[in-house]
This record gives sequence, C-alpha cells and structure tokens, in this order.
Amino acid sequence: MIPEGLTKMWEQAVAIWISGGWAMIAIAATALVMFGLGMQIWLKLYATGFTVVKEQTWRFWIDHQDQRTGPIGRLLDFVTGGTSLQNTVVFFDELRATEIEPFERDLRVMKICVSVAPLLGLLGTVTGMLATFGALASGAGGEKTMALVAQGISEALVTTETGLVIALPGLFFQYHLVRKHERYKAFLAHLETVCTQKFYKQTESAEEPEIDSFELSSLPSDRQPCLEPAAICPEWGSKIPSLIH
Repeated sequence: MIPEGLTKMWEQAVAIWISGGWAMIAIAATALVMFGLGMQIWLKLYATGFTVVKEQTWRFWIDHQDQRTGPIGRLLDFVTGGTSLQNTVVFFDELRATEIEPFERDLRVMKICVSVAPLLGLLGTVTGMLATFGALASGAGGEKTMALVAQGISEALVTTETGLVIALPGLFFQYHLVRKHERYKAFLAHLETVCTQKFYKQTESAEEPEIDSFELSSLPSDRQPCLEPAAICPEWGSKIPSLIH
C-alpha cells in the first residue's frame, strides 16, 4: 500500500506539472536525456576500474601477463599486444578513439541540455505571460477572466522554476563527470608513457651488439698478449713475480 501522504504529494506534483503548459513536456524530455546520459557516463567510467586498481598493481601487470584481471587487465592485453613501439602507439590511438571520444560526445550533449533547460523555462514564462495578457484583453473582469489570468501566471512561474530546478543539479552532475573523465584521460596518458618506456628499453636491450668471446690462441703469435710482467717492464721483473709458473 502506498502511503496516503505520498499519494497526495504525487497528485499535487502532477497538477503543478500540468499547469506549466506545453513547455513542461520539453523540459521533461531535456531532463530525461541529460540525466540519462549522465548516469550512462558515470556507469561507464566506473566500469573502467581505473580508480580501483592501484598504480603499483598495474605496473606489475605490465611485466606479468598471467596476473592481469578485470577491465584494466583486458586494457593492458590490448595495448601491450604489439611487437614494436609503433604498434603500441597505434593501439593507444585506437584506445583513445574508442574510449575517450564517446565520453566527450556524451558530455557535450549533456552540457547542451544543461543550457537548454533554463531557456525552455524562460520560453514557458513568455508563453504564460502572453496567456495572461490575452485573458486580460479578452475578459470582462469576472471570475472567468481572473481564472485565466491566474492560469497564465502559474504557467509562467512554474516553467521558470522547473527549468532552474532541472538545470542546477545537471550542472553540478556534469561538472563531476567532466572531472572524472579528465582523471581517466590522465590515467591513460600515464599508462601510455609507462608502456612505451618499458617497450623502448626492451627494444634497446635487444638491439645491443653482443661481443663474441674468442680464444687467445686464435690470434697470431706476434699479437698474443704477454702475461709476463717482466716483458711489459724489464725493471719490474725482479720485483713482481711472474704470473705464469
């Protein structure tokens, strides 16, 4: 059973909403799009897991592929799957195109909805005042005329208030999502830096020339090094014992 007080509150809210006129429909659609996109962005950012996994953990996962788990693990599997430094850069470009750009597009739409809501309320104010002036011009001053004037003023005030009530929470919500999105972009940039540095170091170590060991006996006899200190400096011959006995 729904409490009686809640039922009366709902009926009053519906009556106030209807009194706002047709502009309330546009405001409701704007609010639905704005908060729907906001919740979608928030859920997607939360699903990335970048705030849950510590930096020490994902740095460890870069070198230990079998330990990777969750969304960050799958992300590392994608960006570290290349065989060269150029492939890693291309993978991060693809990641930004698939992860960052949809967020930015939705945030732009949400920002537009935040700006549109009070404008729709202002439009409702104008239509309500026009209805009020029309009632005053056409009426004879009776109760019917006063009812039409009251209806026009109600429409003007309700739409303005509703537009502001929708826009203010949407503005703060959009600001919070932008900050969270910026943190995710910074995380991806930091991850790209770490991955490219590690791959570059691995490439450099793999390209270092190896010095082949060789036997002294393979050299000509006249170029073999002498291990007798006396041969290097005759004056030391009596002071430094021979290294070969």
